[in-house]
Amino acid sequence: MTRFAQILLCAVLALGGAISPALAAGRYIAYVGTYTGEKSKGIYALRLDPASGKFESLGLQAEVDSPSFVATDPHHRFLYALTERTSRQDATGYLSSYAIDPATGALRLINKVAANGTTTGHLAVDGTGRWLLVANYGSGSVAVFALGADGSVGAMTDFKQHEGSSVDARRQKGPHPHEVVLSSDNRFAFVPDLGLDKVFVYRLDTAAGKLTAAEPAPVPPGFGPRHMIFGRGEKFAYVLGEMGSKVIVLAYDKASGALTPVQTIATIPADFKGENNSAELALDASGRFLYATNRGHDSVSVFAIHPRTGQLDLLQVEPSGGKIPRGMTIDPAGTHLLAGNQDSDGIAVFNRDKASGKLTATGQVLDIPSPVCILFVPLDGN
Repeated sequence: MTRFAQILLCAVLALGGAISPALAAGRYIAYVGTYTGEKSKGIYALRLDPASGKFESLGLQAEVDSPSFVATDPHHRFLYALTERTSRQDATGYLSSYAIDPATGALRLINKVAANGTTTGHLAVDGTGRWLLVANYGSGSVAVFALGADGSVGAMTDFKQHEGSSVDARRQKGPHPHEVVLSSDNRFAFVPDLGLDKVFVYRLDTAAGKLTAAEPAPVPPGFGPRHMIFGRGEKFAYVLGEMGSKVIVLAYDKASGALTPVQTIATIPADFKGENNSAELALDASGRFLYATNRGHDSVSVFAIHPRTGQLDLLQVEPSGGKIPRGMTIDPAGTHLLAGNQDSDGIAVFNRDKASGKLTATGQVLDIPSPVCILFVPLDGN
């Protein structure tokens, strides 16, 4: 499943407005990855109540340590979760696989394996459903694992260790790959590395589960690239700088995988004096609007996308409805945006004007502890 497809599935309608037929029929379930602690115990779930048009919590679905990101196979039969551990004593990352009950969305553990790295930060399934690609933030590596027909995570088939540093002596002493993003044609994997101020480009061999490095795309020193998303049609890509609180626009060459910088734009006001770490990107289905969450400024930035040049104009910076917004997504109908506020233990729901792209707070906050990632999955397997 491509990242663009995930984003279209990663939220659901809340207050008012039209309800999409699929959601009204109750065929979707939202899995929420969290950081575990006193309140959170693992993967939670939500679904839309067709009668009220609002979410209801389905509670804990799988008890697992800090499943900060989850992903599914292309047919939505299996859910994959990482364990992001940050302990100085043991930061070993793990990968867990679950079978999804197509009737209820209940999760059944299949297996759990080590991620061959520390502070594992992201995972993605390729378009064939045969390979799981993993970014190990702490140890600075990218790994590929085979996926079995039964959904299990199998042997590691490739491993790439990043090397080097960048300008920030505190945060960029070494490599910190933060995400794996696959092109829609499944030919390339892109890895923003916060520690090296580069977006690594790998050719993916889908027959063998191997990665071949191409020329990486540099970003400005101290930018700290965290997450990346393609625009509609994949003419342009957008990379979010966690440390720089900016988005860089890059032209994308589909033949070579090359990324060429076009524009850099801030996600927060220039007069903000506190610490901010931007976190997540979302794109609406029309490809006209881009959204970014800002931790510290505690906001969601709204950008208009120029259809020809791909460049961005900042339209709005809206309070996130909580503290430290991380994961964010737009509902399939395009009328709402959900923002997971990690430190205030809730998912805030916003109305979204499809014509202008702008957000209005609804006041609804879904009670989910330490939310990080929100992923909607169709229960009919489509």
